[in-house]
Amino acid sequence: MTTTEAGAPAPSEGAETVTTDHDHGIHGYHHQKDEHLKRLRRIEGQIRGLQRMVDEDVYCIDILTQVSASTKALQSFALQLLEEHLRHCVADAALKGGSEVDAKVEEATKAIGRLLRT
Repeated sequence: MTTTEAGAPAPSEGAETVTTDHDHGIHGYHHQKDEHLKRLRRIEGQIRGLQRMVDEDVYCIDILTQVSASTKALQSFALQLLEEHLRHCVADAALKGGSEVDAKVEEATKAIGRLLRT
């Protein structure tokens, strides 16, 4: 048996491929899906509250305070989703190796860039 410098067995010709949840269409957020949906419904309620506030001619600063709270809630959700993406999708690609890991890292980097611009 051939080993690498780290002492791990070297992959051999015809080595068994790694199959993960990601191969079966299961995304990183899958295990927390119900929690995420509950959180998004709460955020949706905040947005509907904003609509009501405008409809009822509420003082602008009060509306802006609610906008800030809604924005923070969405940002928090986005960060949680990003963490799950890194732990699941990017880690899955790293486990498999090859060019897919580079694509997933680039994809995550672009997503982080979009989040920072908001």
